[in-house]
Amino acid sequence: MAKFSTIPAGSFLMGDNQGRANERPAHLVWIDSFDIAIYPVTRNEYTKFLHETGHELPHEWNLPSLSAPDLPVVGVSWHDAVTYCHWLEKLGQPSRLPTEAEWERAARGGKEHQQYPWGNTIPDWIPSHGRGPLDSPWSVHTGEPNDFGIYGISTNIHEWCADWLSPHYYATSQKHNPTGPKNGTRRASRGGAWRHTLTISRLSARSGIDPSFRYNDYGFRIVRGD
Repeated sequence: MAKFSTIPAGSFLMGDNQGRANERPAHLVWIDSFDIAIYPVTRNEYTKFLHETGHELPHEWNLPSLSAPDLPVVGVSWHDAVTYCHWLEKLGQPSRLPTEAEWERAARGGKEHQQYPWGNTIPDWIPSHGRGPLDSPWSVHTGEPNDFGIYGISTNIHEWCADWLSPHYYATSQKHNPTGPKNGTRRASRGGAWRHTLTISRLSARSGIDPSFRYNDYGFRIVRGD
């Protein structure tokens, strides 16, 4: 069962005026309190879902380098992640994907004006000091949490978010619990990943792909509630 950290209600500066175009303008948003999993969904947790539902296997599920039970599950589409949340709800554990704003609020750990969840430098515990590509993701238990008690956020895997992705959304974003544009072609994701030359991303960096794609550096973490 997932372990959660309660993120206190509050406002924070989302985005970065010095970042890429889709990170601008930086804007103040308010986020109500929410509970987010301290780890991404693991291979072990996802295995239970597969056994109970018969859901289609993730991409490269049988690859030995991705098979350790404490690795984050990867090779899942946005639709797979949402289906997993619906399964948890049927078990009496209402869950969903975080919005981009919730993800960034949790990742920042209550701090402003820093590049990463742990400060402005890459911590020594990140494998190869953030240089990749690597042979596989690493255990979700690796390293130290940020100040909200969240592990591995912004590194190791790309994490699906609930929102549609729009490069221009910040110009018209809601100021209270923003949920992204009403439609689009790509779903948002956050964080760096083990397959890239840099395995950690800045807190404000945004990305997104077709929600049906199953890449082996894409996973997710959940938020408690509906």
